[in-house]
Amino acid sequence: MINRRKFLEQTSLAGAITLIPGVLKSASSNSKDLLVTDKPVVISTWSHGLEANEAAIKVLNNGGSIVDAVEQGVWIPEADPENMSVGRGGLPDIEGVVTLDASIMGPDGNAGSVCFLEDIVHPISVARLVMDSTPHVMLSGKGAQDFAIENGFKKENLLTEKAKKAWEKEIKKRDYNPALNWENDPNYYHDTIGLIAIDANGDMAGACTTSGLGFKKRGRVGDSPIIGAGLFVDNEIGGATATGMGELVMKTLGSFLVVELMRNGKTPQQAVEEAVIRIVQKVPDHKSYQIGFIAMNKAGETGAYCLKPGFNYALYKDGKNKLVDSKSYYD
Repeated sequence: MINRRKFLEQTSLAGAITLIPGVLKSASSNSKDLLVTDKPVVISTWSHGLEANEAAIKVLNNGGSIVDAVEQGVWIPEADPENMSVGRGGLPDIEGVVTLDASIMGPDGNAGSVCFLEDIVHPISVARLVMDSTPHVMLSGKGAQDFAIENGFKKENLLTEKAKKAWEKEIKKRDYNPALNWENDPNYYHDTIGLIAIDANGDMAGACTTSGLGFKKRGRVGDSPIIGAGLFVDNEIGGATATGMGELVMKTLGSFLVVELMRNGKTPQQAVEEAVIRIVQKVPDHKSYQIGFIAMNKAGETGAYCLKPGFNYALYKDGKNKLVDSKSYYD
């Protein structure tokens, strides 16, 4: 049995140890790590996220970094000519030109993005190069393309015959409205892929890439390459990404909002729901569009929410990869 004096000595020593900065930091980190179970976890938007998740997990299982994982995960839809919303095969703008946007964030808080990029299959890798090798965050248009070519990327024609035929069909409509059309045809419905991942060490990163709104006005850029709108990751808190009509996300800085809500104690599910409600409250014509958010915190907990039914997301957790229908604000 421990007597009173020995008990006081032991508790005093324990208290003194926790005041040592290095020990305190270690104890805090360990306690956080205990909350993060069944790592790694990957969450991404839409059904094309299933293959992206598998690719990201493969990278992590082979010893790659968390940034490698999110980058190589979204390579899959970027390179798929059948995917009409990302990379090669993406729907063109109203002039028939495919333009791409992408962003990436790592666990160190660094970020990179490109927008209005033409003729490069993997804009996410150009965004990573911006992040890793320049003092900038975003490059656009010809400047982004020149930067990519100078660094070994090859120019390719991204307009597939399938996307070209869709464009030729749509430009014949006198009443064509690109902002609304994307919901009227299931072939055009799935858009941006956003992917958030956490590795076995508890480090997080995210990637977001798209060809944007089909048949958009020349020069239009959505939320995907804008840090804080289409994507935001804070390695101390969590990450979020968005999909849908980017203008609504840009007006509310949706992904940053989700992370800040988690910082203030919200669960990922509570945070994404509040971000959608913010759009409902602040954007009068929101009913004409669709928006979806996904999020993950440092505990590996996830959340997803959208304006209207129809959004789904891919979740890799506990060694299983599955497609999940998101809850929505409107039934």
